[in-house]
Amino acid sequence: MDKALYLAMSGGKQIMQAQAIRANNLANTNTTGFRADFEQARAMPVYGDHYASRVYAMSENPATHYESGALIQTDRPLDVALNDTGFIAVLDAQGNEAYTRSGSLQITSSGQLVNGNGLPVVGIGGPIFLPPIDQISIGDDGSISIVPEGGEVTEMAGIGQIKLVNPEIQLLEKGADGLIRGRDGNPFNQDFNTRLVSGFLESSNVNAVEELTKIMNLSRQFEMNIKVMDTVRNNGNASARILQRGN
Repeated sequence: MDKALYLAMSGGKQIMQAQAIRANNLANTNTTGFRADFEQARAMPVYGDHYASRVYAMSENPATHYESGALIQTDRPLDVALNDTGFIAVLDAQGNEAYTRSGSLQITSSGQLVNGNGLPVVGIGGPIFLPPIDQISIGDDGSISIVPEGGEVTEMAGIGQIKLVNPEIQLLEKGADGLIRGRDGNPFNQDFNTRLVSGFLESSNVNAVEELTKIMNLSRQFEMNIKVMDTVRNNGNASARILQRGN
């Protein structure tokens, strides 16, 4: 009886964790450049001093779905999207280099180029700062050209280049903050073949219908585990009553 209760309890707990992964995907359906996470369950024996007679289910996030999302035309000069594979380099909250597909760029009051979450965009030489400008253009190689404030269109000049990387997928991992990093923690080198498309944003690659279906299936599985626990409790109560009558 304790085995059934243990299995049902551990199964329910892991289903809740799987629900959290799927719910996070669904919540980010409209997040620019978001990459959906996979979830899977596998059997894990409980090891101790004796034979591993108990096995529980463990939910985990084995990988991230890196397929590109659809491109949405905005015609905004600071909106950029990756044409195919690759990532834009930014600095995370700790000041370390990380990578994103979110290309909704902004210019702060101090002239720093940041992404939609306020993270500094990395250029080949570090964070990018711009002087007061009247016009900006971002080339397909990430190069930034500007017309200074009060200047003529013919005075457009290059001022920097966004760092673009294109590492192998197996070298990447996604953090809790949604940013992509190298598994070994080291930054990647600039890839000069990666191309941007200016005036576009990349949508999330989440399939809302698929995620909702998965959530519904997980809910049914959770209900089954609850029913098993109720059955074990009822059986335990029935056994206790039988023993009381015997006394």
